[in-house]
This record gives sequence, structure tokens and C-alpha cells, in this order.
Amino acid sequence: MRLTTKGRYAVTAMLDLALHEEQGPITLADISMRQGVSVSYLEQLFAKLRRSKLVESVRGPGGGYRLAGGAAAISVAQIVEAVNDSMDATRCLGKGDCQQGDVCLTHYLWTDLSARLRDFLSEITLADLVSRDDIQRVRARQDKGGCAGQHKVADLDRIL
Repeated sequence: MRLTTKGRYAVTAMLDLALHEEQGPITLADISMRQGVSVSYLEQLFAKLRRSKLVESVRGPGGGYRLAGGAAAISVAQIVEAVNDSMDATRCLGKGDCQQGDVCLTHYLWTDLSARLRDFLSEITLADLVSRDDIQRVRARQDKGGCAGQHKVADLDRIL
């Protein structure tokens, strides 16, 4: 099982928002510049994050997005689920029809793994990630304009 680009970028963008929340609303263009994710892709992700009430949009001059409820109230699992990314390790997507309509030999193993992954990601909040020294070092480099966007996303992915 593997998180898709959609889930990874959503977590990265939300972490970027949490890291810069003291600056007020953050534009998708700012996130795009720091993280190397296109604005149009971020628009799609943030539409889903807004529907899930994880972010709020602020209109007008100085507008952008801010976290809804604060970094301590938002878990990584909520973000991944908001963009409809699956944390299911089974081939049958949990339906139990993996082997010609019946449960396969390892169905319950993969079901347990899926539950543990969901529990693990539910225990990690954006505030937990913001407080990490390694993430703060990446932020400092990104804020200085250190390297190309794709490398920035890769750096945060290695940490996560």
C-alpha cells in the first residue's frame, strides 16, 4: 500500500499552511512556490479540504487560506481522508471478495495493517509536525528559497 500523490501533496500543503499560519491567510501561489506543486492541483485539493472543513478561505486583498480549528485539531489521517485517498492495504478495498468472491488467505492481515495505519496517522497532528526540529530546518531553507520545488516536496516526504 502506498499513499498517492494526492494524499502526499495534501499533507505537504497543509503542513506548509500550518508552518506559516502566523503570517495570516496564505495564498495557494505561495504554497505552490515553496512546495513545487501547481496552483491548479492545489485548487483541486483545497476544494476538498474546504468541504471537509479543514481549511477556511479568506477573500479579498490579503486573502488566501488558513487552517480551520488550528494545527492541533487536524490529524494527518483527516487530511488524507479529506482528499479521498485510501489507507486500505487490501486488494479488495476491504470488501472481503478478494478471491473469486471470498476472503483471501491474507485478507485479515491487510485489514489489520490498514487499521493500524489509520490509527497511526490519526495520532499525528499538524501541530506535532510543526514542532519537529527537522521540519523547522526544511522550512527555514524553503523560506530562504533554497532549492527547486520538487526537491522541497521530496524533503518533506522523507521526513513524513
